[in-house]
Amino acid sequence: MAQPPPFPSRLPPPFRAFPPPFPGPAVRPAPFAVGPVAPPPFFLPPPTGEGGPRFPPGVPYLGDEPGWARAREEAEMALRELREVVRPLREPGYGEALRRKAERARKRRLRLQRRKHEARAAKEEEAARAAEREAKIDQWRAKCIQEVEEKNRERELKAAADSVLSEVRKKQADTKRMMDVLRGLEKLRKLRKEAAARKGVCPPPSADEAFENQVESLKTLLKTRTELYEAEERALRVMLEGEQEEERKREMEKKQKKEREKLLQQKLEIDSKLFGDPAEFPLVHLLQPFRDYYLQAEHSVAALIQIRHEWDQYLVPADHPEGSCIPPGWVLPSLPTNDTWATAVR
Repeated sequence: MAQPPPFPSRLPPPFRAFPPPFPGPAVRPAPFAVGPVAPPPFFLPPPTGEGGPRFPPGVPYLGDEPGWARAREEAEMALRELREVVRPLREPGYGEALRRKAERARKRRLRLQRRKHEARAAKEEEAARAAEREAKIDQWRAKCIQEVEEKNRERELKAAADSVLSEVRKKQADTKRMMDVLRGLEKLRKLRKEAAARKGVCPPPSADEAFENQVESLKTLLKTRTELYEAEERALRVMLEGEQEEERKREMEKKQKKEREKLLQQKLEIDSKLFGDPAEFPLVHLLQPFRDYYLQAEHSVAALIQIRHEWDQYLVPADHPEGSCIPPGWVLPSLPTNDTWATAVR
């Protein structure tokens, strides 16, 4: 490869104002030999022949005056663009505006984060409510399934008891029919024996004894079976009566529960009319002291006796003109007589 030419003693116009990157030959120390000097690292030598080095297009090299002029114009244009970009930063109110913009961005970011947290919390709360609803639905479904299964078991048990009872009754009917057959055989033998006696034919006493023994054994067997079937029937009847009693008891409990719920709802409605809606004061009810005063007899026997004694002081005969019976419950206020009073009551 061909060597680049030595560094010239005089530089072209674009580089005359810059000092050399290292001392020239005249100021070098004497012990060093003066010879061909390589060009500085930021100077590109001119391209050589076809086998020499090649440089990218548009990159100026030493002695390329038009290329350096273009590079200088591009640098000046970039400098102007940079100054245009930096100029707003030097204005008096730009820093304050930038701070306000940053504050708005920060507040907006915090607001978005808060909304995101609120949305997440609302979603979790909705999921918790949905889970609670699902749990209640599952509980209600399990309760319904249990009730249906209990009813099916009771129905099956009742059907089985009825079938067993019908079989027992059928066996009892068969036993009764067999007893009737035995009585018919005895009557038939008696009639035949009488007919034979009129003809002069008398059976031996051993035949009568054998017949009577056989009939007695059959009667004893049928009697034992009849007692057994009667015992089974009584047991089945007791079981069916017990089931019916339990069914009536459950129906009565359901009816009493509905009555209690109805009375409780009526009591809540009366309390809301007298003392206001408790939902309006979920934390501290304003009328709670009055409620405690009027309901103290429900929690204290001494208070009940004292209140009863105070009421007994006003007992008068039934025909007293100024007397009246004690009300069984709360005395509800009368309806408003005009619209103005109605608005005040509401």
